[in-house]
Amino acid sequence: MHDQADTKNLSVGAWTKRCYFAGRALMDERLRPFDLGSTQWYVLWCLVNNGPSVQRDLGRTLELERATLSGIIATLVRKDLIAQTADGGDQRQRLLTLTAAGEKLWRRLPDLSFIHDAAFGGIDEADLATTIRVLKSATERLQTLLRKD
Repeated sequence: MHDQADTKNLSVGAWTKRCYFAGRALMDERLRPFDLGSTQWYVLWCLVNNGPSVQRDLGRTLELERATLSGIIATLVRKDLIAQTADGGDQRQRLLTLTAAGEKLWRRLPDLSFIHDAAFGGIDEADLATTIRVLKSATERLQTLLRKD
């Protein structure tokens, strides 16, 4: 564990990363009894909240590389939590849908909103809005720079 002297000079990027990893570790810990990881949970969340999705579109939504998403999808198919079928319009595309077992598991999963509440509860709304605005702008700038290269 780092002491205060180790962390007082960290950049906003370092703190953002540390916050993300702390939240993800807590999420993974709560999902472990259900044999799910956080990225698998996000795939299920998208299908529960947005309905069936073409795999390519889901990869864009989650900002996952094709190979990474393919492995996650294969695992969820093997667990019978999602079905992967050919999309009617384009046989090369795969349509992802939640299975009955996936819906049943989803209903059993813990509500993970406590993670957000633990991290940001009690923080002034204006401070949160500023943080979001700054991180969104920084992300967009970096993505623009990436596209120029």
